[in-house]
Parts: sequence; structure tokens; C-alpha cells
Amino acid sequence: MQKLRYSRYFKSAIIILDILIVAAVFVFFFLMRHEYVLEKARTEENVLSLLLLSLFWILLSGRTKLYSIPRNLTYTLYVERIVTHIFIFLLGIVLLARVSNNEFLKYERFWITFTLFIILFLVKSFIFFTLKYIRAQGGNYRNVMFIAENSSSEILKDIVTQRKDYGYRVYEFPNEEINITELQNFWREKEIHTVFIPTQNHLSKKLLEEINREAENDKIKISLIPSAIQNDFFQYDLGYIETQPILTPSKFPLDYYTNVIIKRSFDILFSLLVLIFIATWLFPIIALLIKSDSKGSVFFKQKRYGFHDEIFECFKFRTMVNNDESTTKTTSQNDKRITKIGKFLRKTSLDEMPQFINVLRGDMSVVGPRPHMLLIDEFYKAKIGRYSVRSLVKPGITGLAQVSGLRGDTGEMEVEMKKRIIADSFYVKNWSIILDAVIILKTILLVIKGDQKAI
Repeated sequence: MQKLRYSRYFKSAIIILDILIVAAVFVFFFLMRHEYVLEKARTEENVLSLLLLSLFWILLSGRTKLYSIPRNLTYTLYVERIVTHIFIFLLGIVLLARVSNNEFLKYERFWITFTLFIILFLVKSFIFFTLKYIRAQGGNYRNVMFIAENSSSEILKDIVTQRKDYGYRVYEFPNEEINITELQNFWREKEIHTVFIPTQNHLSKKLLEEINREAENDKIKISLIPSAIQNDFFQYDLGYIETQPILTPSKFPLDYYTNVIIKRSFDILFSLLVLIFIATWLFPIIALLIKSDSKGSVFFKQKRYGFHDEIFECFKFRTMVNNDESTTKTTSQNDKRITKIGKFLRKTSLDEMPQFINVLRGDMSVVGPRPHMLLIDEFYKAKIGRYSVRSLVKPGITGLAQVSGLRGDTGEMEVEMKKRIIADSFYVKNWSIILDAVIILKTILLVIKGDQKAI
């Protein structure tokens, strides 16, 4: 088993740091706004308020999972947790100020909440990226290995190998045939922390039992890799009747009508703001550039699958010369059909701007799985079992897969498509309005600096 020296203390140190920041901001505003007088009543009042806020912070973290940070957590999802936690905590401050007799808290609650949000967000982001940097440089790592590999484990291995910031060191077991003694000697020699095994494998029941028993004896973690493209694990949640575990059908966030209303209201408001304040001057400029660069219409319409596989016409700015292959051939690297202006529009994702009209019409959402060409959908539906999960929500102008770098028609397409489907499935199952906001913010940053994977 790999020896973990400081990890157990890290979480405690971060919790103490957060409480100290909350206390420091509280004390700072009190000393800055008030002439400090050591009165017993006032001191007890403020100390009690600070203790209540600290206790609320710690209890709230159990719900928001603020300190449950697996090394493979992306910044997009981490920001969602930070914003959710801090926002609820700030509401707690405002509520405490309203119901308590603390005059200081009543008058300073808004400055305190604003300052806490900025400081905590910056501090926690700094810690997150510092830890990622340390792992990318080879520190704070976990030794892992894969056995009985299949396509699902290959996808995971590809991810943890590429993402050095996750801090995994992958060791290859040298023998195809698994002998329990040799396996045990190997993970002891390499100080393995986790063994990854796909749920669909060729191992015998007896061998699996031996592996689990010896791993438990050596304090090795066994992590199972479900087949994300075939199994029905996505459609079920683990529940309990007393102590008996049962699998119950999953109910996704957007199955609840209130969440649908929230998302649709946000879509309408955001689309109107974009179309009124940006499209009114940007669209004419882009139209002139397209017309001056090549012959043809300004807009390009193509049929795509939408919510529950309903077909709709997706709007884009035209980025190619007129051709007969637009619905039968995907783009490729250095595609000669793409115009000079089209290349710029694709790199900055400005070609997608007309889709805000689709959002306003109700065909699409601002955030969701990207709609693919009909022929791509038909091809991969038959090959990837979980592909249709994407249609459980409206397609989006941007999505979790896109801001995670999973876009474009380069690389081994079947593997890349499986990664996109996993990301889209995660979004469907874990949607929140804050997650949408984080994805939009990351999309804006990608538009500003340009997406290298756009072709």
C-alpha cells in the first residue's frame, strides 16, 4: 500500500484556514467601523455570532461537499461547489443579521458578504491550482494500475495519463495472465494505492474474490469501472430500505418542473440580453465580412436532433463555400471548404451566435449537449449505448464537454466521442443553474482566447 504522509492533514488545514478568513473579515470590519470598547455584552454578542457562522460553515460543507475534492475534480465543477457554498453561507449571514440583535452585523452584513465572497473564491481557487501544479510536477501522486482491461478502462487510462494534474502514476502489470501471488508482489513492490478493474471483464469469480481479499489485506483500494457506453448504471441510484441496498430509477434534476422553469427563464433572459445588446451590432458586421469573403447566404441552416430526438433547424453563420457535402461530410483539419472568415468564426465560436434565436424559439438551451449532424447521431447511436441520454435535455450552444476540451473532429473519433457522451451524461445527471453559469463563464474565456480544437 502507498504511504500517504500529509494528505490526512490537508483537509483539516484548509477548514481551519477558511474559518480564520471568516473570523478575520468579521473582526476587520468591526474594528474599522466601530471604536472598539471592551464591553462584556457586545463581546459576547459578537463572539456568539462568529461561532454560529463558523459552525454553519462547517455543517454546510457536508451538504455542498466543499471539502470532498477528489483529485480528478475539474475546475468547472469545483467552482460550482465554491459558488454554491459561499452563496448559501452569505444568505446565512444576512439571515442572522435580520433575526439577531447584533447591530454591527445588521449594518455591515452586505460589505462582509461581498468581501468574504471575493477573498474565499480567490483563496480557494489559488489552493486548487497550486495543488494541480504540484501534481503536474510529480508531487502528491497516487500509484495506480489497471487489470483485465477493456474499452472502458482504456478511456479512463487515457484520461489519467493525459491529465498530469490529476496526479496519477500508472504502472503496467507485465503479465496478461493474472497470478494472484505475482499480482500481490507487484502491487507491494510498486506501492500501489488503487487497482482499477472494469465491471465487464474476463476474470473468473474465484480469481476476483482472491483479488478483493488480498487487496483488503494489503489495504489496496479496488475501484470498479462501469461500462459507460453499455451498462444501465446511469439510469439507477443506490438507495436503501433500512440497511438493504437497492437500485432505484434515477430522477434527474431537469425531471423536476421547477428546475425546467428556472432553466427556461434563464435561457430566455440571457438570449434576449445577447440578441439586444450584442447581436444588434455584431450580426451586421459578421454578415458584411461573410458576404465580402465568398458568395452565398449569411446564415446556414442544418437539421439536428433536439429534445427527445425531435428534429429542428439549427442556425449558424455560414463558414464554408457552398457545397453539396455539408450534410454528409464532417469538417477535417485544413478543410478547403472553410473560408478565411469562416476559419476565424469557428476559432472564436462566433459562428454559433445565431443559435440564440434557436434558444428563444425553444429548440435549444444556452447550455446543454451540443447537437450533432444527423448522420453522426445515427452512426453513434448504434455503437454507443448511452448516446441517447443526450436527448433527455435540450441541446445547447455550449456544454460541459466543449469547455472540457472535448470537441472537434480530430484524434481517434470513437474514443473521443465516448468521452463526450460521458461528459454529457454527467451534465444530465448533475445539472444545476450554477453549473450552467460556470460553463457559460468558461465559454466566454474560450471565445476571448480562441479554441485551439475548433476547426
